[in-house]
Amino acid sequence: MAERGRSAGRAPTLDEVAHRAGVGRGTVSRVVNGSAQVSAQARAAVETAIAELGYVPNQAARALVRQRTDSIALVVFESGERFFAEPFFGRIVQSISTGLVDRGLQMVLMIAQAPHERRRLEGYLTRQHVDGALLLSLHGTDPLPVQLEGRGVATVRAGRPTGGDSCCFVDADNRGGARAAVGYLRAKGRTKIATIAGPQDMAPGIARLVGFHDEAGAGPVAYGDFSEESGAAAMAKLLDRDPDLDAVFAASDTMAAGALRVLRERGIRTPDQIAVVGFDDSVVARHTDPPLTSVHQPIEEMGQEMVRLLLAKIDGEPLPATEIVLDTQLVVRGSA
Repeated sequence: MAERGRSAGRAPTLDEVAHRAGVGRGTVSRVVNGSAQVSAQARAAVETAIAELGYVPNQAARALVRQRTDSIALVVFESGERFFAEPFFGRIVQSISTGLVDRGLQMVLMIAQAPHERRRLEGYLTRQHVDGALLLSLHGTDPLPVQLEGRGVATVRAGRPTGGDSCCFVDADNRGGARAAVGYLRAKGRTKIATIAGPQDMAPGIARLVGFHDEAGAGPVAYGDFSEESGAAAMAKLLDRDPDLDAVFAASDTMAAGALRVLRERGIRTPDQIAVVGFDDSVVARHTDPPLTSVHQPIEEMGQEMVRLLLAKIDGEPLPATEIVLDTQLVVRGSA
């Protein structure tokens, strides 16, 4: 049955919510817009009235009043092919999306690698379209984070900047994780340890290689781009150059999977002849043959922390830290 004074099929109004809750129209507006200047009793009454009437706020009007778009851009600087192939992206995007939905915000996913994609996103990322931006997989000394902050678009990036820029970021302890992986191999008696390093224009690739050198010294190095095929090609190069290797640390699980494939094709037993350790502790690690020993990085927590930092910046809250580095740990499986 329709509410008295309201025709069937018509959406309830703010005034009707206020009447049902026994409060003023302004109180309802403050509750809807998330203001803290409302008593607990009044807030509960308004929320009950909203639920009973099925009231849905006018998002456009709400955003205009608050000078917000209620939209957050998540920008990934990779090809679509790599984005959908690597487990890291799916896990962190899900974590970020959940965090934003819990705050009533919508996520705008943008994948940009080609020059025309880059130009389009640079034109879009303004305060007229988004309240803030989360940046994944930046390469080199990309000027975009500084540009966005200059436009008043709050920005948080995944990964420590490779240059000297001061910015807000969340990262895993890539260097420490690599040290732990190589230290474990050394403790197991491996003496000729090589690495398949990631891209050296990206913070994780750089830090994981530095961590390898911390423990292994000037051990053999081949480079990949975090993909399985690049890991396979790098493993082949390492074997051709150093056939007496007894261990390999790969800077990602996908590259480690490629390395395991090459070892199997060449009849080299893992871990008996060559042990292999990856990085990420992704779903890939549990499905290789043998299962992959890997450095676990808390990807879901990284996404949560990125959202927390960004929303604090947008709301003008003081930030106790703008650089967050989360711990990693080694997960031992059959490959080492």
